[in-house]
Amino acid sequence: MTLPPAASLHHGAESFYPHWQRLNDWLVQHREFWQPAPFMEPEPAWTRRYPELAATVSALSDSDGEHLDEAPEQLAGLASGWVPSLADYAALVQVPQLSPSEENVATATLPEVRATDMPGRKRLQAGAFAASLAPLEHPALDWCCGKGHLSRTLAPACPGGVQGYEWNPELVRDGNRLARQFGDQVSISCQDVMAPALAFPKNRHGVALHACGDLHRQLLRRGSDAALPRLSVSPCCYHLTNQEIYRPLSERAAGHDNLLQPSRNDLRLAVQETVTAPARVREQTRKTSQWRLAFDGLQRHLRGCDEYLPVPSHPARLVNEGFPAFCRWAADKKHLELPGNTDFDAWLAVGAQRLAQVRRHELVRHLFRRPLELWLVLDYSVFLEEQGYRVRLGQFCDRALTPRNLLIDAIRMP
Repeated sequence: MTLPPAASLHHGAESFYPHWQRLNDWLVQHREFWQPAPFMEPEPAWTRRYPELAATVSALSDSDGEHLDEAPEQLAGLASGWVPSLADYAALVQVPQLSPSEENVATATLPEVRATDMPGRKRLQAGAFAASLAPLEHPALDWCCGKGHLSRTLAPACPGGVQGYEWNPELVRDGNRLARQFGDQVSISCQDVMAPALAFPKNRHGVALHACGDLHRQLLRRGSDAALPRLSVSPCCYHLTNQEIYRPLSERAAGHDNLLQPSRNDLRLAVQETVTAPARVREQTRKTSQWRLAFDGLQRHLRGCDEYLPVPSHPARLVNEGFPAFCRWAADKKHLELPGNTDFDAWLAVGAQRLAQVRRHELVRHLFRRPLELWLVLDYSVFLEEQGYRVRLGQFCDRALTPRNLLIDAIRMP
């Protein structure tokens, strides 16, 4: 499959549907690589179909694996030696940079002295998002606004100020207090944005920075129904939905013959990146993953059944109580009896071996994180086109600032 340069697909004159269609068919074609979770399946079927690829990734050092996990185009090039269609990866995921100059981003970013209660990374994300929307021509409606960090960032450049919607009354109080303290033209209302009777103020520019799942989909649906003049959304947490099997928003995508139908659990893959996580958090994640895989090996042994057994989220205290305490807690949750002579050190070694194996297999699975995310966001873009909007789609900041750096910016046509 030969693809045109991706940049030509994202400038509004041409529909986003052809790009969505190519990406949909490519994801369907490669579902064996990304739908099975290596955490649950020690040897995914693709490892038997492509043994040389499996052997190549298994032989990678930890440092090489970490490098390739953050360089998916390079990994796709390597894997295409055995799966030639993976060579299309780079063309399929390329989108334009929407962020303006560093000077403009700095101007749009709230100064640190006014960024009370605003984490540094969130301050920079809001500034990059705001800069990508300039110039602002309508009063803004900040959807799921929390304490109003984005609202306060937008306010100086926003004619008519910013109205925020947030369901948590404590955040509403804090946000309005900060707006008063700094004299920002921001007003936050306590509002459940999923309420069926929600009424939209007229002539507002709907904005959402990292609203989750059904929350950002609600803004796209209800905002376009209300004919808002502009909608600008950076989506997040696509898997937070009440749909067991996800259905696209757009009619054209939903009617596609070869439609990908990901489960809610499949959608988690789109946000499985930790480029912004502190080293301490990464180490804690590694430790608990090893424990869970060790217990998985133990429970398979005890049950005489080579099948994954899901264990619920563990209480934070267990991290400090050690692996044997974790095993006793997990066994109790799954109604299993641990023998008194259980060799916890041996099972912990099994967990370490499984974790190394899982990480190598997940390298290949992780190739499909961005394609799956873009499959969703392109569908949103097609939906907005169907509702009469001219749409821009691209990256509003570098991935190092946030992996969730896609921006849909839609202006309603007369």
